[in-house]
Amino acid sequence: MPTVQANGIDIYYEVVGEGEPLVLIPYLAADQACYAFQVAEYAKHFTCFTVDPRGAGLSSKPEGTYTTELFADDVAAFMQAAGVGRAHVAGLSLGAATAMWLAAKHPERVASLSLHSAWDSSDAFLRVVVEGWRVMAQALDSVTDMVIQGIFPWCFTPELYAARPEYIDSLAAFVRGRPMPPVDAFLRQSQAVLSHDARDVLGAIQAPTLITFGQHDMVTSTRFAGPLTAAIPGAEMVVFENCSHAPIYEDVEGFNQRTMEFLRKHSG
Repeated sequence: MPTVQANGIDIYYEVVGEGEPLVLIPYLAADQACYAFQVAEYAKHFTCFTVDPRGAGLSSKPEGTYTTELFADDVAAFMQAAGVGRAHVAGLSLGAATAMWLAAKHPERVASLSLHSAWDSSDAFLRVVVEGWRVMAQALDSVTDMVIQGIFPWCFTPELYAARPEYIDSLAAFVRGRPMPPVDAFLRQSQAVLSHDARDVLGAIQAPTLITFGQHDMVTSTRFAGPLTAAIPGAEMVVFENCSHAPIYEDVEGFNQRTMEFLRKHSG
């Protein structure tokens, strides 16, 4: 189980594949295994480094104030400790918020940037949704149950629930099998979501950037497309039809194909 000390904490990670390095940053409450459906494909062309962020998985969960900028500093320090000089960087939701800070503050580390279900700054709607998750986590006293009962409905379309209930059940079983954070660590992680505001630094991003959304996502909907594409020079955008907040699970083949095209275009 590889672990490095970086930015004052222990960061757990896994490595698979061959080729240029690709760092994958998880979303809220998730550990590195959340990209299982992507790594199998990406690893055919890239060396995939999947990390457990501060407060999740097998990484440290210290007290204190968590921010998306702090998460980015963690990843930069991880890359140095793990000997990853420069890498393609991808993240979804909280992972995307972290990745944009990483690319802005540490441009020498980022060869390309993939921002999935991203947002530039938390607005009133996003905050009320996340506050609901925080209330539910404390009421249930379980981040696992909160994710399945509270976050899942925002990640998947009603059509997926209706057409493939067994798939939803399998994803729930996957969550139950992972090392989920305790409630206090989730509250610290989610506070970083609530306070996220990268508007002043997005213009510093130099890496080729892909921005993707799910057509039916409400949490980080295409209302954020204009601010992001206007602020990040030359950013490309893709909208995955018939998907909500998590195209990585709702359209695995389409998501992998389109994101792999971008990664391979900017490798070599």
